[in-house]
Amino acid sequence: MTSVLEQRYRTALRLLPSYYRAEREEEMVETYLDGIDERDRDEMRPALGEMASIAALALRTRMGAAGAPARYATLGATVRLFALLSVLLHAASELTVRTLLLTWFAGAPAQDQELFRGGFTDHGALPGPYEAVLWLLPLAWTVAYVALLHDHRRTAFVSAALAALPDLASAMHAMDAGWGTVTVALSLATALLSWLTVLALCCGFHCDAPPARLPLVSTGQALMGTCVLVGASTVVLWPRVADTGWAEGSAFIAAAAVWLVVRRRSPKHVADPALPLALATLGLAVLVQRILTLASSAQNTPGSLVADFTVQAGIIALLAAALTATGTRSLTPRFRTG
Repeated sequence: MTSVLEQRYRTALRLLPSYYRAEREEEMVETYLDGIDERDRDEMRPALGEMASIAALALRTRMGAAGAPARYATLGATVRLFALLSVLLHAASELTVRTLLLTWFAGAPAQDQELFRGGFTDHGALPGPYEAVLWLLPLAWTVAYVALLHDHRRTAFVSAALAALPDLASAMHAMDAGWGTVTVALSLATALLSWLTVLALCCGFHCDAPPARLPLVSTGQALMGTCVLVGASTVVLWPRVADTGWAEGSAFIAAAAVWLVVRRRSPKHVADPALPLALATLGLAVLVQRILTLASSAQNTPGSLVADFTVQAGIIALLAAALTATGTRSLTPRFRTG
């Protein structure tokens, strides 16, 4: 007769995908029940540690663990590529913008330099260093990118979490200050993308996952090329508006366009749906930020810039749709049912 404890273990094991339960469920139940007196099995519950380990195993087995069916392998690869591409975009953006800002500061008039320093020194003894830390922390995205590509996963995760803290602080400040609804939504969307990246790092790069790799390009070239794109896009708009989101949108457009061109010329070499789906997910996040930026600044922005922002948002939407369609078509019946 099945005991209550065994039923509870089997209920907990339903968190695992069916392919894994079919292979391991009986073995796992026997292991959990081993050494427990049958008279006590109707009064006991699975330990919290056991439940946590089952939940972690359920996540790993759905993120492309060894022996996983093709659909789970594709899901895991998509999550890992999204995390890697998002970390790359954050790293290039934060590194480039701060480099440009310091370059401007070195040659700026004394009055402008004093105004810039005032952002760190005019808040008192404690808030000043706090503002400085918030300004420096986003550079940890670069540390996370380098660590991830050298397979130092814990360092990458910790660095990404630290780098995402300023966006969270900014969103909390926007809500506390009672800023406009659109401005608060933009801050929340920015923080959500940062922490979604951290979550994807945590979930995708589990202990059984393969190392991080960028397709089609080396890691150093990817960072350098993205920095150049972000820098060039920022400099174009710098005299009129310092909008880093424009630069990130331009980087996404370039990456998506390159992939679509490569796919058209060599479809067999880019048949894996993980990359277009990961790019499409990142593009959707960037698009949300661009729309909210446009909505929050439309009244105070010159008409020509509003037109530019609108065109860019439209291009991002079209490319994200094309990537989604391409990735979905690449999901063969083997991926859908495997």
